[in-house]
Amino acid sequence: MSTKEERDIEKTYSSSEFVAKLRRLADSLECGEKFEIQIAGERIYVPVRAKFNIEHEREGSEEEIEFQIKWSND
Repeated sequence: MSTKEERDIEKTYSSSEFVAKLRRLADSLECGEKFEIQIAGERIYVPVRAKFNIEHEREGSEEEIEFQIKWSND
């Protein structure tokens, strides 16, 4: 079995692109289906068993909200 290369990429999208991706994610979740997304040239398959959380960070005058999807390929 091959091991995937480690990766840490942050990709910026326009508002309309981000909305479209969130809409597809929501549709997949509602239908109980896996979610597929391509990020920086790599297609990612998010399984139905994935866990979802929202994280809020504040540092000085900057704030950040992260919508996170996590799973293990074990």
